[in-house]
Amino acid sequence: MEDLTGPAAAQNPPNPTEAFPLQSRVATQDAKIGSETPAADAVGDAARKRPSGGDASAPAPADKRRRPEPPSSSSASREHRHHHNHHHHGRRPPPAEEKVRASHILIKHEGSRRKASWRDPEGVAISATTRDDAADLARALRDQIVSGDRKFEDIAAENSDCSSAKRGGDLGSFGRGRMQKAFEKAAFALKVGEISDVVDTESGVHIIKRTG
Repeated sequence: MEDLTGPAAAQNPPNPTEAFPLQSRVATQDAKIGSETPAADAVGDAARKRPSGGDASAPAPADKRRRPEPPSSSSASREHRHHHNHHHHGRRPPPAEEKVRASHILIKHEGSRRKASWRDPEGVAISATTRDDAADLARALRDQIVSGDRKFEDIAAENSDCSSAKRGGDLGSFGRGRMQKAFEKAAFALKVGEISDVVDTESGVHIIKRTG
């Protein structure tokens, strides 16, 4: 049997790759695999190329000056409400309507626009009464009131040709533009408690007392 470790073998030294064919191929294959991994090589290259001064990919420092932020919807709404309320409260409210309260005694006559009343439904007496006669009667009734002999309400209830007679002549409160011009002017000119002289309107002649 031939001894492979003898002199003949010394003349032709064995090839390491042939002597260890499996291990050599494995090592060679591992070396190839290592060199064919681009991710690993890229990481290595990047690590080698990175400057020592710091990370070049870090973002530039932010500007320390802060930009003004627009108001939020809630703050804008509060500002709008403040402006609206300030503007609203700054306006003066409209002045209250000037009103008076008065009672009267009406004596109709032939010149009255409506020649009838609760006292004279057919207008017979009214049509026969002149304006001067009506005025004289009104003054006589006024004298009784001013002298204190009789109350205004009682005389109105008996003698006034207006339907307000059942309320003692009370017309309630009224503002400007509600009565005939002459009546309105006289009523607003009176002080509370005062009684007017004879006032002529299209309805007849009046004695007016301001009550409020």
